Amino acid sequence: NSIARQTGLQYLSGNFTAKQFHFMLKYNQGTLDRLATLLHEAGYIVRYERGTFQSGYCILEQKKVVVLNKFLQTEGKVQALFDLVPLLQFNSESLSPDSRTLYDQVMQRSIPAS
Repeated sequence: NSIARQTGLQYLSGNFTAKQFHFMLKYNQGTLDRLATLLHEAGYIVRYERGTFQSGYCILEQKKVVVLNKFLQTEGKVQALFDLVPLLQFNSESLSPDSRTLYDQVMQRSIPAS
């Protein structure tokens, strides 16, 4: 598989493990914007604020607000959203095709490797 060769990953039985999948999505501003769009489509407000967040984010579930530590680097913000999306409750069927694809990728990534 060319992706596996380019990233130095091993391709196992036709599927990447969750740990390997982590490297396929880039930790850049484009991915951060796509994740923020996904959350917006799911009815959440994403805010960047200062505060003492041990995990880099805070969820106000009743108000559907996600607060990310604005002092995190882009990579940290992307990682926080990767960790956060599987924890949120929303109807993924209402997402746009691009956001649905990203959601499926994030959810696959959150499945522990066996």
